[in-house]
Amino acid sequence: MNGTARGGKAIYGAPLGILMLEARFARIPGDMGNAETWPFPVLYRVVKGASPERVVLGGAAGLLDDFIAAARELVDHGAEAITTNCGFLALFQAELAAAVGVPVATSALLQVPWVQATLPPGRRVGVLTVSAGTLTPRHLAAAGVPPDTPIVGTEGGREFFRVLIRAEKHDLDVAAAEADILEAGATLIRRHPEVGAIVLECTNMPPYAAALQVATGRPVFDIYALVTWLRAGIRPRRFA
Repeated sequence: MNGTARGGKAIYGAPLGILMLEARFARIPGDMGNAETWPFPVLYRVVKGASPERVVLGGAAGLLDDFIAAARELVDHGAEAITTNCGFLALFQAELAAAVGVPVATSALLQVPWVQATLPPGRRVGVLTVSAGTLTPRHLAAAGVPPDTPIVGTEGGREFFRVLIRAEKHDLDVAAAEADILEAGATLIRRHPEVGAIVLECTNMPPYAAALQVATGRPVFDIYALVTWLRAGIRPRRFA
């Protein structure tokens, strides 16, 4: 290696930072909180007190300053872009982007307008979320999602919601969780057959995206798609 190596960071080679909720449930490959999910190194920072229940069911009340502080710490350590591991943090999109000085993508929901632009006339995007009952118009507006977007949640499922949000246990029955996602997807298409593509709000849903795509016959976009897109912008591929 020749030339001068540039300094100024604490950590090198991991330019993407992920703000994590404070939780202890199992994170399988594909889950955003499993480092093996990513084909590149990432930086993690757990935001103390930001439980899934508080963020998803409680609107993340009182947590903005904590997320800003954690994001700034990631940037100080070397992150050149920031994302989060809960789609409900779309509420903080504008504030985080204004506070940290690097690109910020808080939620997979940010993809809804992009995906809509790819669809033919008469088709629209549908959303699967961990909690349809608390995904409010404020969340949708913060991510640029039309208020009439079809949305189905997993609250009525057997496993996914009760482990991830209610924290009834740490272990996860993966097959039961997948069944919850597929059932929610089937409900979405049954209620709204005009849905031509699906965006997964929840960052714990990517492990089931491939099965959902097969079951519904629709393209499925999730936080993995968003983060790999974001990372491609801050580290473009070099072609010989």
